[in-house]
Amino acid sequence: MDYLRAKIISAAIAGILLTAMAVWAQGYITTVKDSGFEKRRRPVVSFEHDQHNKTAGIESCSTCHHVYEDGKKLAGRTSIGRECSSCHLPEENGRLELIRAYHLQCKGCHLEEGKGPIQCAQCHRKKSSNGK
Repeated sequence: MDYLRAKIISAAIAGILLTAMAVWAQGYITTVKDSGFEKRRRPVVSFEHDQHNKTAGIESCSTCHHVYEDGKKLAGRTSIGRECSSCHLPEENGRLELIRAYHLQCKGCHLEEGKGPIQCAQCHRKKSSNGK
């Protein structure tokens, strides 16, 4: 009886550890989520936020999470915690439509720096049948 109990406890601990490791590993993966995208034509963009910034040499959050006022970027101000659609919707005062804003921000930087993906499928990757 003790042997069976020990096996069950060991299996439970192993399951918990494996689950925790998988969750921890996925914690660095960020998917670009925005309620402004009701229907998607392409898969959600996934990337490792911290690794991206380290590789790109991005030190200021405002580089990507910017704030504009009267058409000028406000230095040091960030839009962290706000969806891009809170400013970039087509029906709001001629602001860039949401998809175009994302593409200008990400792809525009990649083109300017001569690094990073610029073709659709390089960012919008379909998951394979094994979930990767």
